[in-house]
Amino acid sequence: MKKWVISVSILLVGAGTLLYIWLGEEIERNATSNADGSAEYMIILGAKVKPGGVPSLSLKSRLETAVQYLTNYPHVKVVVSGGQGPDEDRTEASVMQEYLEQHGIDTTRIIVEDQSTSTFENLAFSKELLPKETKKITIVSNDFHLKRATYLAQSLDFEVDVLAAETPKSVEAKLRLRERAALLKTYIVGY
Repeated sequence: MKKWVISVSILLVGAGTLLYIWLGEEIERNATSNADGSAEYMIILGAKVKPGGVPSLSLKSRLETAVQYLTNYPHVKVVVSGGQGPDEDRTEASVMQEYLEQHGIDTTRIIVEDQSTSTFENLAFSKELLPKETKKITIVSNDFHLKRATYLAQSLDFEVDVLAAETPKSVEAKLRLRERAALLKTYIVGY
């Protein structure tokens, strides 16, 4: 009986280790930018907003990446996507809109989606705001998040290219671990 328990434990640890490594490789495979200005619409996925409407480091990195791209491609319109969490005093979308406007992006290029509370909702609710014929989009998020975001967007019939914002070092380990669990859940339940 004791040998059986040890054998099963070793098998479970081995399987868990392999799953952890595989999910990490899946995340890394999509962690680089490939957007080239060919998509007319960009979606910036929301992230934590601190008290007073201050973007978290992750959100600020996404916004900095988006501003540079939008400056280089003035024909691209942008959806800022993110609702208000219970610990946020403003919607993520309103904070993103304000940031973009303060950094020279014309308000006429910005579409606000402020109801979503998850990555899937970010994409699904944003899709409702785009012209029906829109197929190709650019997604902006932190590098660790792009695999899952791309997978979900493709499940909504989008063709996707991505802009990878750098993940702040102070939260990178925690976010990459959490993203593995989120990616596994997405693969299992589909959203």
